Amino acid sequence: MRLILLGPPGAGKGTQAQRLVQRHGIVQLSTGDMLRAAVAAQTPTGLIAKDIMANGGLVPDEVVVNIIADRIEQDDAKNGFILDGFPRTVPQAEALDVLLKKKKLKLDAVIELRVNESALLARVEKRVTEMLERGESVRADDTPEVLSKRLSNYREQTEPLVHHYSDKRKLITIDGMMPIEEVTAEIERVLAAVTKADETAQAAKRKVATKRTAGPSKAPAKVRKDAKPARKAAKGAGAKKVQASKKAPKAKAAAKAKRVVKKAAKTAAKKAVKTTVKKAAKKVSRSSSATRGGSRKKAAKAAGNRTGRTTKAAVGRGRKATKKVTKGRFKAAQRLTKRR
Repeated sequence: MRLILLGPPGAGKGTQAQRLVQRHGIVQLSTGDMLRAAVAAQTPTGLIAKDIMANGGLVPDEVVVNIIADRIEQDDAKNGFILDGFPRTVPQAEALDVLLKKKKLKLDAVIELRVNESALLARVEKRVTEMLERGESVRADDTPEVLSKRLSNYREQTEPLVHHYSDKRKLITIDGMMPIEEVTAEIERVLAAVTKADETAQAAKRKVATKRTAGPSKAPAKVRKDAKPARKAAKGAGAKKVQASKKAPKAKAAAKAKRVVKKAAKTAAKKAVKTTVKKAAKKVSRSSSATRGGSRKKAAKAAGNRTGRTTKAAVGRGRKATKKVTKGRFKAAQRLTKRR
């Protein structure tokens, strides 16, 4: 587990860092301690830092990053580390990002202990008063005035890191004004959730990698056997669907032909009746002329009888003709449908 603790002076970073070291078996890396150790070990980077510090200058970020790079390679940092006092600025954070990426390491979380500055100043004032009442000496850097200056520097330089790591979705904010035990419990709860999420993501990646390596696998024999009836049924359903789609145009053509035949039969029947009636009327006319000398009444009666018989005969012939035409046209339509 690789962590960074952020928070203003007096937020309790040192206390929580020690508890994390004991609980997770990781090391706390302080830039001051690392610089002194590098100088004492006379490493190449330590010698550069020694000359700069001897002249009273500030050690450049590049030198500090190189010291951190050497330190996290040591065996006691294999399980992880907590960075204390670094990074302090956004450029330092960006340099650390490059270093971790180069070493193929991932930063798990950045824990911000957020506190009320007014409450911090009140705490320091109370502690100084109590120490003086007990006759104890007060450190020069443990006064309200010094703390106020350090808080101002934190706001200007280090607080922008909150936005930097928030954009990277690494930031976890904890209320540092809670009692120490509650702060510790909240940090552990959040880190457990982060660890679980990472394990789930790694398991998913391994599963995908295993599938890609194994390639497509054959289904068990039983599954293949059970799948045969389903494939057969699907094939039969597909064939029926094709047959139905083939029959559909034929059925439409037959219906259309039937309508055409019916219409043609009606037209032929009307025409036959009309022709027959005309012929009957002509015969009646000739018959009336031939019987001019007889009784008009008898002639008219006879003509009426003949006209009635003639009309009936014409209607009968029209019906026979209609049936004949309908039958012939329907057979022709059936033959046409079969050919299609």
